Amino acid sequence: MSLAFLAERQLAISAVRRASSLTDSVFRKLVKSESYTKGDKSPVTVGDYAAQAVIATMIRRAFPDDPIVGEEDSKALRGESGKEMRDRIVQLANDALVKELGVGDNEQWGIGPGKELTPDQLLDAIDFGNHSGGPTGRMWTIDPIDGTKGFLRGEQYAVCVSLIVDAQVQVGVIGCPNLPYDTSSSDGLKGCIFVGVRGQGAEQLNLEGSQPKVITIPSFAEGELNFLESVEAEHSSHSTAGRIASLLGITREPTRMDSQAKYCSLARGDGGVYMRMPTGVGYSEKIWDHAPGLVIVEEAGGVVCDGRGEPLNFGLERTLGENFGVIATGKEWHQRVLKAVQQGVKETSSAQAKA
Repeated sequence: MSLAFLAERQLAISAVRRASSLTDSVFRKLVKSESYTKGDKSPVTVGDYAAQAVIATMIRRAFPDDPIVGEEDSKALRGESGKEMRDRIVQLANDALVKELGVGDNEQWGIGPGKELTPDQLLDAIDFGNHSGGPTGRMWTIDPIDGTKGFLRGEQYAVCVSLIVDAQVQVGVIGCPNLPYDTSSSDGLKGCIFVGVRGQGAEQLNLEGSQPKVITIPSFAEGELNFLESVEAEHSSHSTAGRIASLLGITREPTRMDSQAKYCSLARGDGGVYMRMPTGVGYSEKIWDHAPGLVIVEEAGGVVCDGRGEPLNFGLERTLGENFGVIATGKEWHQRVLKAVQQGVKETSSAQAKA
């Protein structure tokens, strides 16, 4: 294996593994608890904050000069009104930090027995993620629970970390606690970590960080192609996707799931195309929602671009700026899918304008 980004790769795997265990614990102890009503998002908030605190702590210990672009900040937790939630977050984060060292772990990253942090230290760790992004230098992205509604349903969500250098994603690691390790097996084992490093290929690990296997996007014959889409129509236009499927002659029902688990499923061949077409004007995708998945798919032999065929731009602060939607697919289908997307978007936009 190349030595380029070797330390960053292992740090990201270890951080995602601990955060995945933490979020799974939040679901089992809080989401399923009778003390929370259906749809209550407070367990997600607790899990988001605690997971970001753990990941950011580990990144700053390993790479103290690297800025972080994270989804959360601690403002709501610092006052007296935030004490109850703050206490739960501190307990969850410390439980994750003090776990015994596992595969590839390094106690210098602030993990292992005796590595508890104070509440103020953990709140500061959350705020390490306040970097504004930009076109030059190194920066990490953290999405501690990607796919909020999937998480609350006990379905697909993801813990996502990436390293971006000079606006190019170099390392991406995604933990999918509820994704089957092997969709062709009936053993029911769940939980995967997906890893992509620029120029080094893509791998799938189990949630312990072992049993690595190389993943590549397979060839899809006519009639085998299917879409991977968001569950929520508000996140990606299902009507546009349906028209694009018709243009491509796709008859298989789409596979719908939340989060960047779609990128991971594409990278190992569970679906042929991932599309996220805009549902409204003026919305810009966040960089943490796509950076890890992009490098995993590209290293598995795929192509990721926007609906105009342009590369995703990770140098425009915290969003993808003017990029229009996202398309990810294998190289052999890329041009056909892109052409169908452009035609489908034009047709649906025209129809909506006439309505």
